[in-house]
Amino acid sequence: MTTEVLPPIAHPHVLDRTSLVRKVNIWRVKADRIVFTNGCFDILHRGHVEYLEEAARLGDRLVVGVNSDASVRRLGKSLERPYNDQESRALVIAALRCVDAATIFEEDTPLELVRAIRPEVLVKGGDWAVKDIVGADIVSAGGGEVHALRLVEGFSTTALVDKIRG
Repeated sequence: MTTEVLPPIAHPHVLDRTSLVRKVNIWRVKADRIVFTNGCFDILHRGHVEYLEEAARLGDRLVVGVNSDASVRRLGKSLERPYNDQESRALVIAALRCVDAATIFEEDTPLELVRAIRPEVLVKGGDWAVKDIVGADIVSAGGGEVHALRLVEGFSTTALVDKIRG
């Protein structure tokens, strides 16, 4: 058995910030409405998928910011998190049909990413009050919309990990 480590898998929808801004500007020229959300997306589950599909329906293009490994650790989720590395998490998110682009961000919040792409729609889960969503002021000031979408009852990464541990 080999322990060879494979190189990261390239995916056309996983973009660095510069490439993402270029792509968003192309979409905007085509009058596409850009939706942005972010999260750790550590262990993808039904709650994530339903949330991302609902977010995608609010516009023409869905962009997802994925917290870097260091950012997840600073959020204090747990000492073990993230369970999956940032490249893997971004790849899984980018592979979803409803996601047009994913990018990894290093900062504690996606504020700089929101400033860079200027989405028409900003979305977070229902555990966030609209007034507390990072970047809401920027999106609102630009005439955009900010939404806190409903959570899917009974689905969370923490609940899934607890179930696995028994």
